[in-house]
Formats: sequence, C-alpha cells, structure tokens
Amino acid sequence: QVQLVESGGGVVQAGGSLRLSCAASGRTFSTYSMGWFRQAPGKEREFVAVITWTDNYTDYTNSVKGRFTISRDNAKNTVYLQMNSLKPEDTAVYYCHADLVSYSGSRTDYWGQGTQVTVSS
Repeated sequence: QVQLVESGGGVVQAGGSLRLSCAASGRTFSTYSMGWFRQAPGKEREFVAVITWTDNYTDYTNSVKGRFTISRDNAKNTVYLQMNSLKPEDTAVYYCHADLVSYSGSRTDYWGQGTQVTVSS
C-alpha cells in the first residue's frame, strides 16, 4: 500500500510564500517522477510542476514559471514545491502526484489527499 502525505498548505497574502511537501511511503521499487496538480473551485484539475527522479528533469505550467520551484529528496522519497510571489489566482487545492514503479516493473499513478492553498488579495 502506497501513501502520499502532503503538508504545508495554508492562507497567505498576495506576494507571500508557502512550501508544500509530499512524502511517499509504502511498498514501492522506485520512483519515476513526482509532481503537483491543483484544482480551483469550479475548474478542472491542472498540472503545476513535475520532477523526475533519475535525471532531475523539471517542468512547470507557464503561469507558475519563475515563481514556483519543485525539488526532491531521494533519500526521503519526498517532493517539495516552493511557491513564491503567490497570487490570488494560485488559490486551489494542491494535489501531490507520484508515478511509481513496482517490483514487477509496472508503473502506477498515486495521488495525495490534497492540501488547501488560499492567497488573499
């Protein structure tokens, strides 16, 4: 059983910063990538950022480039999202995503429970 445990959400004023964390635990062989998605009220879930485990490749949605930074700690199987210069439009529930590889070699998607980020103007 794999679990993704998120932390770090909260309420912040526009221009402020927050750091999200997501730790993966359970029976896995290796991690292919971990990342973040978000869903604002009345909108579909959207991609925010991703980082791969073997080559540290990162990608971001255009609206957060230059403001958000994704990083990882391999030893802790944890991914972080440093969010700076936050805007009210960043308000959403942020979901951690993991693309994990089992001992059989199959890849499976996992999701965290979500953490609320609210940016006040």
